[in-house]
Amino acid sequence: MLERDYLSNLKALQQQAWPAGKPVEPQYPLGEQPLTEYLRHWARHTPERPAIEYYGHRTTYAELDDLSDRCAALLYSLGVAPGDRVAVFMPNCPQLHVAFYGILKAGAVHAPVSPMAKGMELAYQLKDSGATAIVCFDQLLPVVREIRDQTELNVVISTSLSELCPAEPPIPVPDLLRAPKLEVTDSVDLLPALARTQPAERLPQLALDDIAALNYTGGTTGLPKGCIHTHGDMLYTCASFLPVALGLDPDRISLNFMPEFWIAGENAGLLYPVFSGTTLVLLARWDAEAFMAAVQHYKVSHTGLLVDSASEVLDHPRVADFDLSSLQITSCVSFIKKLTPEYRSRWRELTGCTFFETSFGMTETHTCDTFTAGMQDDNFDLKSAPTFVGLPVPGTEFKVCAFETGELLPLGEEGELCVRSPSLLKGYWNKPEASADALRDGWLHTGDSGVITETGHIRYLGRRKEMLKVNGMSVFPSELEAMLGQHPDLLASAVIGRADEKRGQCPVAFVVAKPGSGLTAEALMDWCRQSMAIYKVPEVRLVDSLPMTATGKVKKQDLQEWIN
Repeated sequence: MLERDYLSNLKALQQQAWPAGKPVEPQYPLGEQPLTEYLRHWARHTPERPAIEYYGHRTTYAELDDLSDRCAALLYSLGVAPGDRVAVFMPNCPQLHVAFYGILKAGAVHAPVSPMAKGMELAYQLKDSGATAIVCFDQLLPVVREIRDQTELNVVISTSLSELCPAEPPIPVPDLLRAPKLEVTDSVDLLPALARTQPAERLPQLALDDIAALNYTGGTTGLPKGCIHTHGDMLYTCASFLPVALGLDPDRISLNFMPEFWIAGENAGLLYPVFSGTTLVLLARWDAEAFMAAVQHYKVSHTGLLVDSASEVLDHPRVADFDLSSLQITSCVSFIKKLTPEYRSRWRELTGCTFFETSFGMTETHTCDTFTAGMQDDNFDLKSAPTFVGLPVPGTEFKVCAFETGELLPLGEEGELCVRSPSLLKGYWNKPEASADALRDGWLHTGDSGVITETGHIRYLGRRKEMLKVNGMSVFPSELEAMLGQHPDLLASAVIGRADEKRGQCPVAFVVAKPGSGLTAEALMDWCRQSMAIYKVPEVRLVDSLPMTATGKVKKQDLQEWIN
């Protein structure tokens, strides 16, 4: 089959399945221009609107625009030139937003690093990106000092969260905001420096195809790779996903706690609010009580959660003390715990709104390649398949190919998910061979297994390298994890394989049971025998917790050591 005919047929099927009232094209309310210009627009037209609410500290759009202008000028004065990489090494805070837009306005490249990174991890990313400057949380300066001589850093800028902490915060604050400011000795103190710096008279004219960020993959194996993303990638991600999945209500008040060094957090916290000119309630990290207090205090209307986070709220002993009725849209991400009809029902009973999966995506595509919003009638999305991820966002295309030959496969057959999108990475930083392998004829070959159904919906089955062969049949750990997530006494699960003389491989499920449930491995295996094909039934091992990465994924390579 010709690719042209395949894609034309697929598009027709997906249009038939498209939820009513959802836009079918990307929406650009202020035109196709960098998000720095969107920020300037809102600063002019809604200058007093809160851009960021942070534990009682407010930053308006006028202030965010002005401070990021000053940040760009400060970077220039310290020798940072357009195209230079600037690392950002801090938890969620308004200063991160100021640095982000200041870096972009200066024509430099945003290179975020997990604030949980240790010396070796930080050194690797700084050396790989060639960053010459870093903006960091002052409590992390010891880590920077430890490895500074191994890198090209010649500028270190630091800032304290305590400087923004009100005397009487309206919601519970984490220890990060209580940590006393450290003495400034070998770094530039960000906020006083901004106060002394005048905005640059002239900033570079940014183009949509200029490099804006190096977002490092957060995989569980191998060294992270820097995905080259442009201003256009950021803009398209907003224009394709936000209108179709969340809407463009100008009065929205959204809440983000997901780490903004991570690309999903970057989208939710740094990009979407500025694209739509709305108010962001920002939390430094997840805390169930702070979340509930923030929703009530700021009357939050939209938020995204991990299913684990929602579960914690639902089971919180103080949940009845808070009014969460302002919530209108709540999306979720299933990493460890999976979205189930039970969670959806309980969340609707608590808040009045419907819980739905956010999307499928990768760092390589700037995430948010699909959407499931509008597919919740009669739990259609949850009944379709445990690996259902919806339809492509407007402007994005998927196909499924044979791993070995690249040949197009008929709808309904399992193969390699390939995606073509305006927000595809422009390559891996300094890795031409990896770039050529992943990007072929305009398509990203994801290395992930998936299916496109006869109705045009997409099912994501997981990494091919994680696929197990049991008696010659394919078993995908992600599918087993999704199915295990339906068990009422299970908190979390992770499935890997072990060698088996008779079957080739055997799936092994490491599971965390709900406290007090009394769940046993034997009982869970009996449940699996009734719920799935016999060759998929895993060996079950009960554990107290699972080893996690900074972005909430299971470190499956660590689990391999638990098998022996």
